[in-house]
Amino acid sequence: MNPLLPARPAKLALPVLLAAALVPGVVAAKESDRTQPMNIDANHSEGNLAGGNGKYRFNGNVVITQGTLEIHADTADVIQKNGETERVVLTGKQATLKQQMDDGTWMNARADNLDYNVNSEVIVLTGNYKVDSERGSNAGQRMVYNTRSGDMQSGGDGTRVRTVIQPKNKAPAAAGEKK
Repeated sequence: MNPLLPARPAKLALPVLLAAALVPGVVAAKESDRTQPMNIDANHSEGNLAGGNGKYRFNGNVVITQGTLEIHADTADVIQKNGETERVVLTGKQATLKQQMDDGTWMNARADNLDYNVNSEVIVLTGNYKVDSERGSNAGQRMVYNTRSGDMQSGGDGTRVRTVIQPKNKAPAAAGEKK
């Protein structure tokens, strides 16, 4: 097992699953991605995970791929405790995520900071976050999402939140328009 990768690599795909779940009616992220190898490319990496504790940082044009999941960030910190990945923190102006859903559509998300706690399965998106899919979008300054329970909280910090939910059925063509 590579000590630089999360001890439970499928869990890193959860930030994208949560982002998909932020928009009402969005289907799950591509299930097969969770079984694919994870690749992390960066201009530089450094850290110390001796004894299974510490932080390993990837910085400079960080690209993480796992199946259809693609993450771009300025830095990615993998924090381990007792040999297990505890947190993954992605930062950038802006860190971006995209992934194909099981139904073939795509989900895109971005934020200045994405902080994912592996054990609690909670992700916090801060700094001009936005999550988009064909079914809608959600945007604001701070969102806390529990991937285990599905509970989401945004706003409440004096900033506004904007959610757009696309209609389930497309509107019929107006009179005179070709279908």
